[in-house]
Amino acid sequence: MNTTRRIIDANANRVREALRVLEEAARFLIENAKLSHELKKMRHDFTRAMTPFDHLLLHRDTPGDVGTSLTTNAEHQRQNTRDVVLAAGSRLAEALRAIEEYAKIDADQDKQQTKLVLTCEQLRYQSYDLTKRITLALGTADQQQWRLCLLLTKSLCIHHESFDVLEQALANGVDCVQMREKDWDDNALLERACALRERINGRVPIILNDRPDIAKLCGADGVHLGQTDLPVDRVRSLVGHDLLLGVSTSNLDQAKAAKADGADYCGVGPMFPTTTKHKPEIAGPNYLREYLAWNGLPHLAIGGITPNNLGELVDAGVQGIAVSSAVCSAKDPGKAVKELASQFMETAASPRGSDQ
Repeated sequence: MNTTRRIIDANANRVREALRVLEEAARFLIENAKLSHELKKMRHDFTRAMTPFDHLLLHRDTPGDVGTSLTTNAEHQRQNTRDVVLAAGSRLAEALRAIEEYAKIDADQDKQQTKLVLTCEQLRYQSYDLTKRITLALGTADQQQWRLCLLLTKSLCIHHESFDVLEQALANGVDCVQMREKDWDDNALLERACALRERINGRVPIILNDRPDIAKLCGADGVHLGQTDLPVDRVRSLVGHDLLLGVSTSNLDQAKAAKADGADYCGVGPMFPTTTKHKPEIAGPNYLREYLAWNGLPHLAIGGITPNNLGELVDAGVQGIAVSSAVCSAKDPGKAVKELASQFMETAASPRGSDQ
């Protein structure tokens, strides 16, 4: 029976370690208070279930454990934080299963062992769900800080055909394109999105406004949601890690909620009044400064940005902007992009990479 006790003790340590890794991910990586609380409760529930077995440490024999020297290269490598979470989740479920199985031995003669078996079974099912929720909330592994995103809307392209505007914009510094067509029916929207993807042909990422279904069907790189669109966490569950997920925010609470729900970047604004989309309140550059101090996700400042007012955002430390009318409605879209890019590129920080 001493061998069985050593197995239970070793796996109890693995459970505690894995739970701590997951709890730290929920607390610091995605700043999700609800998930943090659930993991903390899970850790305390396991501790209570193991309390009657504190004597197991008397059977611990680390120097004599032949498994301490057995390792693989994969155990010493993690590509990103999602790998860390997935490894911890697997370790947690496996350790709970090991305790559950070995604690069944003579469990009919010990009520505490029976309780431990049932607790580990319940916690194991919880571990599957919690690991999934944390990995989804981490977003994709491709978070990146774009510099200049074009919000392409056909009706705003009053001087040139929209794809001509697109080509001029790409040639002069745009590194992301978001298709924004609010009033189109589904078939026309899908056809337009597919045509845009074919036209861009992988040169820059394509983000679709509002519609995760159309984004997946056309092979876009991501989808952007407003505060009144589908819930961010539900969309992340729907698309998994296949799409980048952006969220429009006008205050830091919304930004933090977006991160907790699995967003990859935030639209930050509106910075200035705009005729493109009426907003009753202007968040302004002060919100941008607050967002940059938080620095939780990549960002695109948005709303009424022109070459004339971009300097104020540059002074605030902006790293990425999204523009629509300033380029789409310009007589010379390429020149408009070049004017934005010239003053922006000179002072904006280098692109932010992701540790995801």
